[in-house]
Amino acid sequence: MISTKRHVQQLASLFLSKEILDIVLCPGSRNGPLIHTLAGCGKFDCRVIVDERSAGYFALGMAQAKKKPVGLVCSSGTAAVNFASAVAEAFYQKIPLIVVTADRPDYWIDQLENQCIHQKGLYRNFIKQSCSLPLEESDSQLWAGARLINDILNTAVSDGPGPVHINIPLEEPLHKTVDAQLPGVKVIDAADTQTQLGKKALAGVAEEIRRADKILVLAGQSPGNAELDNALALFVKKTGAVVAAEHLANLQMASDCCCACPELVLGSISQGDAAVFQPDLLITFGRHFVSKRIRQFLRTYKPDKHIHVDAGGGHMDTYQALTRVCAMAPERFFEQMAGMQIQKSSEDYAGAWKDREQEALPIYEHYLDQAPFCDFTACAYALNAAPQGSVIHLGNSSAARYAVLTPGTRFKGVTWFGNRGTSGIDGSVSTAVGYASCSAQINTLILGDLSFFYDSNGLWNKYLEKNLRIIVLNNGGGNIFSFVEDLAGRTGEENQAVFQKYFFAGHRAKAEGLASAFGLDYLQADSDSGLDKALGDLYNPGRIVPTLLEVFTDARTNTNVFKGLFTEIKKALTK
Repeated sequence: MISTKRHVQQLASLFLSKEILDIVLCPGSRNGPLIHTLAGCGKFDCRVIVDERSAGYFALGMAQAKKKPVGLVCSSGTAAVNFASAVAEAFYQKIPLIVVTADRPDYWIDQLENQCIHQKGLYRNFIKQSCSLPLEESDSQLWAGARLINDILNTAVSDGPGPVHINIPLEEPLHKTVDAQLPGVKVIDAADTQTQLGKKALAGVAEEIRRADKILVLAGQSPGNAELDNALALFVKKTGAVVAAEHLANLQMASDCCCACPELVLGSISQGDAAVFQPDLLITFGRHFVSKRIRQFLRTYKPDKHIHVDAGGGHMDTYQALTRVCAMAPERFFEQMAGMQIQKSSEDYAGAWKDREQEALPIYEHYLDQAPFCDFTACAYALNAAPQGSVIHLGNSSAARYAVLTPGTRFKGVTWFGNRGTSGIDGSVSTAVGYASCSAQINTLILGDLSFFYDSNGLWNKYLEKNLRIIVLNNGGGNIFSFVEDLAGRTGEENQAVFQKYFFAGHRAKAEGLASAFGLDYLQADSDSGLDKALGDLYNPGRIVPTLLEVFTDARTNTNVFKGLFTEIKKALTK
């Protein structure tokens, strides 16, 4: 049985034609025609999430796992507003969510009608494209509706994918159905994006590479792929460039091609040797870096030339040095560059990065071994315990910063995710749960206590799979704010009281009750030996239930240990 609403029928038919088969539905009445049709036709994998904010992130995680668009459907009013955080995250991560919001007809806007707000253009600042379908169902309006849907679905996956929004005004009756098949609808296909640089642009890029003695490639957050790994390796071999990548870049390159722990290198650079690491040519691709140090360094010691490679042609001038944009996929760019006749630049620059990394790693290892039990040690031990070939999701704030200090070359076959598009603490649980529900691998989410409690509704669904592992670093508050010098560095009893109450937001909450309420196994640790045992239990191959491990640490110790690492590195390596 499907709804009698013909615009809804067309939408479902075009979803099917374009292989958008995964749908997250939020219960409601105004979106009844959408639920009846998408769930009733038997063609879609429909999942139900009650909390719209959680549902948005759940769908985002599914899209990451499936590597294709996911539909996200809700009723009218604030239900649609609650999708906004996930839509923004999808926009800045370039993830194709197809957001469908049911709406009241225009004539009820601002007329004291229930669940009725201005929904047109609701996500206009962080959406690739949006449209509102016609209310009436004449032949011309159905034609216009089908054209709009075709356009918007093509846009979602075109140059630089991203979220799109379809708003559907619906009149009562909302729950009238018919036993029928989905109608045939004209499908409009879109052409592929540019895959090669033109002759003039190619000559210009090649000349900039030839002239550069110090080439730095920054790999931002990316899903990664084998083609990109191979193309980058060829480019490095051909040019003598150095690639700097955090874990979220998902590169699987040999250590001689890539600096896999740039944060340790950057933390060791002093004013006296900064020129050694300053690039002549910077080439960037992907999305965000966790490291603030890389932004500060390159904004201070700017390259002469900066090329950004982005399929959507985005002008990302992160380091205030952008000179060229190449609108193409990174793997195509590096593949094309590797095929050019380019003289290899000096190996001194890449050598400086690799030598400094190799000097910093033993200092890191020794410091880790000697450090007291804290978030830093717990995160490192947890990452090292995670199975090869698994998926690791990083919460924002301190968890992501701890993780990038752990040498990335240790994690062959591991896939990394984190909501770094907007870097908010909301949605980390929901995204990981959504991804794990579509994944066969062990999925581990490591996050802080505030982030976990903020998104605990991410556990309020029936899709918690046996492969889900959650590690909560409970330090009793927002420990990340103690890393901010002009907050935590303040002296005086009054200033400390303000920090503790309004920034740190201290609490005494524990996750055990939530784990029980939502049906997860619960483990805890508050020492090195306790954590070692708990991690053994957490990753025991015989464990076949979703499990939460809560690690209790001291906030002041966390701050001192984190800051102390860079003090040790600078003391040993400052030139």
